[in-house]
Amino acid sequence: MTQMRLAVMGAAGRMGRNLIRAVHDIDGTIVAGGTEPAGAEAIGQDLGTLAGLGELGVSVTDDPLELFTKVDGILDFTSPAATTFFAGLAAQARIVHVIGTTGLTDDDETKLDAAARHATIIRAGNMSLGVNLLTALTERVAKALGEDFDIEIVEMHHRQKVDAPSGTALMLGEAAAKGRDISLKERSVLSREGHTGARPQGDIGFAALRGGSVVGEHSVIFAGESERIELTHRAEDRSIFARGAVRAALWGREKGPGLYSMADVLGL
Repeated sequence: MTQMRLAVMGAAGRMGRNLIRAVHDIDGTIVAGGTEPAGAEAIGQDLGTLAGLGELGVSVTDDPLELFTKVDGILDFTSPAATTFFAGLAAQARIVHVIGTTGLTDDDETKLDAAARHATIIRAGNMSLGVNLLTALTERVAKALGEDFDIEIVEMHHRQKVDAPSGTALMLGEAAAKGRDISLKERSVLSREGHTGARPQGDIGFAALRGGSVVGEHSVIFAGESERIELTHRAEDRSIFARGAVRAALWGREKGPGLYSMADVLGL
């Protein structure tokens, strides 16, 4: 099979550069393009130079419409507005769209569902193997322990992260809620302040910490009477997310249109 031609959305950002390096390094894929918004300083620059690889002969563009006709898939860790726009273009082009964007609203989700009728969309709050294993474990532990154990999810990221809780934290919360057979929207507690009263049994709490250059840390705490279980994942380098995204794209090349997750990719 020919190499899969992949384009990186938001190519000049930290994650974008990691994605370029991952595509370049992984067998079966080739860097075929990248985008930045109109007027961005990186427009016209070589993608390889941006990522510290040396020239690859492929430049950053601000025209995704033309680019999408030339590639087999796109890797997208941008913003909700950009991601839903790209999803529509991916649907028109019938290509693979790997999404690592967080902070999506219910309306955004509806747009992705519509695009998935024609595009192969693989979306996850976190693309790492370790986090997806943590998610599977969280569901199993939540189901096994029941409501006698309180669930708290604590996450920490670098100071530049703009959304909270993180997409990964919410993914873990959904897994815990599924294990308990409850609705996360109805039972989540996203913040606490003032005189809150006793903790209601069965709620799933979240705490978001921001500071420094932390790539990502997530802990799911099951707190019972006189005992506590903690499941933790610490990301030390963004390359783990980039490699997972490329792996997802290669997996999606063999699939038809639809909305998939990393659990599907990893067979979890």
